[in-house]
This record gives sequence, structure tokens and C-alpha cells, in this order.
Amino acid sequence: MPVVAAFKKKFIGTKAFYFYILGIAVPMIIQNAITSFVSFLDNIMVGQIGTEQMTGVAIVNQLVFVFNVTMFGGVSGAGIFGTQFFGKGDHEGHKYSFRFKLYTCGLLTLLALLLGRFCDTGLISLYLSDSGSIGDIKLALQYGKEYLAIMLIGLIPFALSQVYISTIRETGQTLVPMLAGMIAVFTNLILDYLLIFGIGPFPVMGVEGAAIATVISRFVECLIVVLWAHSNSGKNKYLIGAYRSFYIPTHILKNILMKGSPLILNEIFWATGMTAIVQCYSVRGLEIIAAQNISSTINNLFNIVYIQLGSSIAIVVGQLLGAGKLEEARDTDNKMIFFSVTACMAVSLVMCMVGGYFPSIYKTEESIKALAAQLIIISALLMPLCSFCHCTYFTLRSGGKTGITFLFDSVFTWVVFIPAAYYFSSHTTLPFILVFGIVQSLEFLKAIIGFFMVRSNVWLNNIVNH
Repeated sequence: MPVVAAFKKKFIGTKAFYFYILGIAVPMIIQNAITSFVSFLDNIMVGQIGTEQMTGVAIVNQLVFVFNVTMFGGVSGAGIFGTQFFGKGDHEGHKYSFRFKLYTCGLLTLLALLLGRFCDTGLISLYLSDSGSIGDIKLALQYGKEYLAIMLIGLIPFALSQVYISTIRETGQTLVPMLAGMIAVFTNLILDYLLIFGIGPFPVMGVEGAAIATVISRFVECLIVVLWAHSNSGKNKYLIGAYRSFYIPTHILKNILMKGSPLILNEIFWATGMTAIVQCYSVRGLEIIAAQNISSTINNLFNIVYIQLGSSIAIVVGQLLGAGKLEEARDTDNKMIFFSVTACMAVSLVMCMVGGYFPSIYKTEESIKALAAQLIIISALLMPLCSFCHCTYFTLRSGGKTGITFLFDSVFTWVVFIPAAYYFSSHTTLPFILVFGIVQSLEFLKAIIGFFMVRSNVWLNNIVNH
């Protein structure tokens, strides 16, 4: 009995604790659930046109994914300080972290626009291989370039949205970003249907229609979030005087750069690492890219639970660390990690039962549907493990241990995952489903490393104490 009591004390929270955690996490889960579901429907609509169109769009979305994750890194470095500044009640410091995000995301967006404009053919061609038996790679390239040319416009409002949304969430306000996201994704969904298939007065635009719908929805979300934030300055005190100057105190700028640079680099290397893995797999042919596109869309729909519960750790634990409540931060972290992994066991079970039916909705070859269904099952079985690793990452990040997170996340990806994906894809004749399973199972090694990192308490730091 003492063992059971000790276990409950360490890992099980009170009702008030779970209401508080869910109050932060649920709006983010709902927002991302709707976004992922609309992305799923968007993917189906493009998939109805043909395999080449779906493949071209999937490749470009891999490149856009790198940009999106890089934006996440751009706001995360300053976000560590922003969360702790808010927990401390220092709104002036919070304002400086907000300004840093504006500068960082502006620069990263400019670089992405230049790359997308002048290197589009080379970037898309990295993922095209004629070694498979299905699809026309020239058509896939053409559709990919058409899609990317329009999607580049949407990078600007997306970057600005991330600056505001991330800062709003640092204050524990997750409802407004959720509502803005919901309106944006429904806008995207309706415009997708009208523009892709040419409903009513609209012409049939195919992949270009899908891109236009996405770009418009980005502007809608950005407009809602920015207008709300500035019209509610009492809730967002960091915005008072935020644009009166470009000044950031040297000591704060230096600290954010020291802590934030590894995070930005981590997100860039991790995102490019994920696309590199896809590129390694693509040597097996267009059918592999198409199957992965279907399975990853379904995975994203289910993975939002552990992704947003992990993000909640950054908010809740970060605020406690900023307030100097180190012991409470450690206790809260234990309970949140246990809750996330347990919740994902249930989600994993549901995904195993229903996930395999989704590929049948797509209008593509039966072999692609069958492979996608198998990939979904493997991802579902490994979800609780991924949840633990994700929570570990945000635990380390909440305490400013960005150098360690860089090693734990992106370096592990490039040293372990990518060499394995390359070797088994290019130098063996193993069936792809077995290759995928071997590479994904390496998450066990990452989980072991993460366990000992969290247990060491190296992350228990207040980084805004000065």
C-alpha cells in the first residue's frame, strides 16, 4: 500500500490540477484537431485529382513544414524567457521577448522567400525518383512548382501569427488562438472545395486552388489574432509600447541569443532532418511518398494530443520556474508527463482500430492505400513512446537547457534516424514497411536518454531571476 500511495503522490494530480492543465491544453488540442482534420480533408480533395498532384503537393508541404517548424524555433527561444517573465510578473521583459520574436521571424521569412523563389526546382527534385513503378515525376514537379509559387505568399501572415499566438499562449490564454484557428481552417476548407473542383462560379484550379485557399486562411487567422491582441492590451500588457521603438536591452538580447540560438538551430536541423528521412525513403519511388503523405496526414490528426500536452508543459512548468517554485515545477512535470503518456495509450488504441480505414477514402492505387494503412498502425503503436520523448523535450526546454535539447532532438535525428533511414532504404532490399518500422523503433533509444535527463533535474532553473 505505501508503494501505491507513493506512486499516486508522485504521478497523480488532484481534480483541480487536471482542470487547470486541461483548461490550457484543450483549446490548443481543439484548434490543432480542427486544423489537422481540415488538412486531412484538403489532402483527400487533392488526392481525388491524381497521384502526381498529391505527390507534388506533399513534397511542397514537406518544405513548408521546415519553414513552419523553423518559425516555431524562432519564437521558442524568446518564448522560454517570455513564459518565465510572465510568471514573474515582469511585463517589460515580456515585451522585449516579443520584439525579439518579430525580428527573428522577419529574417527567417525573408530567407525562406528567397529560397522558395530561386531554388524551387532543385528543392522539389530532391524528393523525386523514377525508380518506382507508379506516377510521372515530371508532372509531379510541375504541380509542386505551381503549388509552391502561391504558398510562398502565405509565409508572411503565418510568421506574424506565430509571433502573436505564441506570446498570447505564454500568458495562459489559449482560447482566442483556438477560435482564430477554427475560423481560418473552416475558411480553408470551404475555399478548397470551391477552388479545387471549380464549384459554382469558380473555375477548376486544382493544386493552385488548394494553395490559394491556404494563403487566404493564413491572412484570416493573422488578422483575427493581431486585432484581438491590440484591442485587449489589458490582457496583453507586453504590447503596450511594443512598437514605439526597436530597443531590446543588451543583457536580455544576449541571454535570449544564448538560449534561443540552439532552439532555432534545433528546429531547423530537426525539420530538415524529418524531410531528409522522407528523401531517403523517396528512392523507393513515388508510391512511397504518396503512402507516407496519407499516413502522416492521419498521424497528425491523432498526434495532436501528445503534441499539445507537451506544449502545455512549456507553459505551466515554465511559469512555475519563473516564479521560483522549483519543487512545485518538478512535481507538476512528473504528473503532466504521466498524464500525457497515459492519454496517448488510449489514443493509440483508437488509432489502431480506425486508422487503417482512412486510406480507402483516397483516389489512388490500391498498393499505396495498403502501404499507408500499415504505416499508420506502426505509428499508432509507437505513439506513447513519442509522447514521452516530446514531454521530455519540453521539460528540458522550460528550464532553458536549449543546448541539451539540441543534442537530444536534432543531433539524435541526424546521427541515428537519418543514417538508419538511408542505409535500410538504399542499401537493402527489405520491404519498405519493415524499413519504416526499424527506423521508427529507434525512438526507444531516445526515450531512455530523455528519462535520465529529466531525472537528473538539470532543467530546474529560473533564467529570469536577474
